[in-house]
Amino acid sequence: MNQQKHHFTNLLLVLAGCLAFTVSQAQRGDSATAGRRDTVVTKRDTAMQTDLIDVIKRAFHIKLKKPESEPGKKVYYSLLPISSNVPGGGRALVTSTTAGFYLGNRSNTYISGITFAPYFNFKGRYGFPFKSNLWLSGNKWNLQGDTRLMVYPQYTWGLGGNNTERDKVLVNYNYFRFYHSALRRIKPYLLIGGGYYLDYHTNIHTINDTMGLQKLTGYGYGTKQNENSLSSGVTFNMLYDSRSNFFNPLPGMYANLVYRVNPRFLGSNDSWQSLYIDLRKYVRIEGQKLHTMALWGFYWTALNSNVPYLDLPAIGWDPSNRSGRGFDQNRYRGKGLIDFEAEYRSELTSNGLFGFVVFANANSVSEPGTHSYKYIHAAAGAGLRIKFNKRSNTNIALDYGFSKGYSQFYLNLGEVF
Repeated sequence: MNQQKHHFTNLLLVLAGCLAFTVSQAQRGDSATAGRRDTVVTKRDTAMQTDLIDVIKRAFHIKLKKPESEPGKKVYYSLLPISSNVPGGGRALVTSTTAGFYLGNRSNTYISGITFAPYFNFKGRYGFPFKSNLWLSGNKWNLQGDTRLMVYPQYTWGLGGNNTERDKVLVNYNYFRFYHSALRRIKPYLLIGGGYYLDYHTNIHTINDTMGLQKLTGYGYGTKQNENSLSSGVTFNMLYDSRSNFFNPLPGMYANLVYRVNPRFLGSNDSWQSLYIDLRKYVRIEGQKLHTMALWGFYWTALNSNVPYLDLPAIGWDPSNRSGRGFDQNRYRGKGLIDFEAEYRSELTSNGLFGFVVFANANSVSEPGTHSYKYIHAAAGAGLRIKFNKRSNTNIALDYGFSKGYSQFYLNLGEVF
């Protein structure tokens, strides 16, 4: 009981610090922009920039009409059909499509975007993830959506940070996610709101294994053979976002808090709660070329002991599924997860067509029983950037990440964070 009280005391301190930090930043933004709506001040002149679309037009002598100076309704598409690794390991055919567009005046409205990246392989694994991040006129409302249908198998290593490769087991299941929320601006850059989150895992079972998931993990919720797991709940959301472009963030700040409550009367197998706190900072380094230092840290914890196993915090299962480059998704799972990441971004060419990044990250999950963060796991890597669409500032991101005993290539549209 004393240990549980200590855990909640630490949690409240983290929450209070996050809230104080967010409010102080919002107050600074409010004093700087008193009486005005959120302003978009970080905008690059694309006249002298080159992207992959320009290269293709020149190579094939394609001439298009000069774009009109319209108030911001144009849609900027980026399409990348590839054969690549997918979250959780294995190769698959992937078609990643992003669309950026403005739903208001560009001087005071952030760019909105949707992402659709279906994938499949020839071993019965496929997924249909669709995400949206919409900013209404004047940034008065932010509408977030994440809908997925996924068919696995995927490896899991059990709970805690001291499991070896011999401990992994292949788990098969179907997964449907429905996360949608709406946030209203109350101060410049600061929004609050709520949403509805649904996680539905069906037919959970291990493959070619006699031990079973429940015996491997020693965990009794959502681990029985052929069990279904349903978590249905509401969220309280607080967001501070001074970035003008989430495809490729330039100097700015981001702080996101999601408190989730899953009661039985909404369909959950068990009542449980969780907290997710996400902080990011982007620092512009002066120079002739664009140099940015990007910092990311998040704390994700379950507040009860009866959370279904596949809903517990795990590396690579953050809302964007992009944490922990250099680790296999699911590699570390626990009741709580702390992750820190840093990335240096720079241009290779003055026209912005090519760039590079160097990154490092470290994470720790709580140990079963003690809830202590005993083991720290680190990874590092580097990547190449190719400007696909300069108008939405969308890059093709090719990264190579490695950690002890593991390495992987990653290919994405847009920056990792």
